Amino acid sequence: MADEFDAVVVGAGPNGLTAAALLTATGRRVLVVEAEEQIGGGTRSAELTLRGYIHDVCSAIHPLAVASPALPRLPLGRHGLEWVHPVVPLAHPLADGRAAVLRRSVEDTAAGLGSDGAAYRRFMGPLVERSDAIVGAVLSPLRRPPTRDLAVLARFAGAGVRSATATGRKRFVADEARALLAGLAAHSVLALDVPSTAGVGLFLGLLGHAVGWPLARGGSQAVADALAACVVEGGGVVMTGTRVRGLTDVIEAPITVLDLSPRQILGLADLDLPARYRRALGRYRYGAAVWKVDWALDGPIPWTASDCALAATVHVGGTMAEVAAAEHEVAHGRVAERPFVLVAQPSRFDATRAPAGRHTAWAYCHVPNGSDVDMTGRIEAQIERFAPGFRDQVLARHVMGATAFEAHDANYVGGDIGSGRVDLTQLVTRPVVSRAPWRMPVAGLYLCSASTPPGPGVHGMGGWHAVRTALADRGESLEDLVPIVG
Repeated sequence: MADEFDAVVVGAGPNGLTAAALLTATGRRVLVVEAEEQIGGGTRSAELTLRGYIHDVCSAIHPLAVASPALPRLPLGRHGLEWVHPVVPLAHPLADGRAAVLRRSVEDTAAGLGSDGAAYRRFMGPLVERSDAIVGAVLSPLRRPPTRDLAVLARFAGAGVRSATATGRKRFVADEARALLAGLAAHSVLALDVPSTAGVGLFLGLLGHAVGWPLARGGSQAVADALAACVVEGGGVVMTGTRVRGLTDVIEAPITVLDLSPRQILGLADLDLPARYRRALGRYRYGAAVWKVDWALDGPIPWTASDCALAATVHVGGTMAEVAAAEHEVAHGRVAERPFVLVAQPSRFDATRAPAGRHTAWAYCHVPNGSDVDMTGRIEAQIERFAPGFRDQVLARHVMGATAFEAHDANYVGGDIGSGRVDLTQLVTRPVVSRAPWRMPVAGLYLCSASTPPGPGVHGMGGWHAVRTALADRGESLEDLVPIVG
């Protein structure tokens, strides 16, 4: 049986499935082994509250999947994946019924930012015009960029290396633009006065303009199912409910790819790693966790700011100062009384998520790693603040804290859904300092999880880089073997 497979992938998250699908596309027969009964990792969907209400257990909004250079090489649309774009990518409510709105057009976004419109246009416009270069550099951070891209990348890096709070105060004067940047930057799961948080905000805002912030029709599970269908179509096998405790548990193959974080790698019983590499993995740092609530709703969230009904993603937390204060608390090991809350309301744009006339929504806030403090009341109070009557719409709720997230996916150590802290130090040195961190110091063994560059997000790039490295070690080119579909 060992001769039947040319490659084995351990872990069926989006990176592992992307690696498997790409290897299959090169003509190899691939075995995917997944510990859980359901594939998908961070792209699973389930009826968490009531029958007929489909919730995304983790990720829900996927700009990186659309922007990724890896996924367009796979026929995902043929296997049922359809992207749904809300009217606008993002809204951020403020007091008095106001909201900052990120629209697809830089010009339209600037027009809604009042006195900061011209500054926003000058700030974002040149970056969005060369978004292809910036996206390529961020998703392939260890590759040398073309000379023609150096000027725009220098511009992006010069602004992005700063903290979000410093950038917001320097560039803008009013609440709307500052709050918009703060909410985007808070996706870093870092205090907003930390260097590089402006870069996270800039990049996510740029994606909103360049490709939108779409969701998968029917749920994020559609992403995983389409990737798995590519594997099976090419003769591969996806085996669930099989936890790998040592590499001898699975079939040996010329190429083995691990969609695991450092802690899980160190837990493999029979993996003989050099002591220096093992020590480096042991120093890998995990970040803050999340507390998430899913709701079945009797109607849509009744936002005071009507623009919030146009977005599938709503950042709830008030002004930049309020968002920064909340994230500061988490960074110092405390929960925030008024947390920054990320809200997704997919059923406004995808009727398959709930029975007719009903809705689903979820929200999460950041908490210290491993925290067991129940944030449900605080999250709902923040939403109620900008959508009075929200609690009256709740038919049922489902709660997941840090421990539940780690139980859902072992890569989410302590509830860290990014599989490792993403700061300047660990952005490109994850999980170790290496020019090719996807290659492990064991012949034929590669790493593809979000604990490798470019880090978290549903983009499949960990899988892309791992497979590209494995093929290069064999004198093959992934780009030549797997062209862009269509």
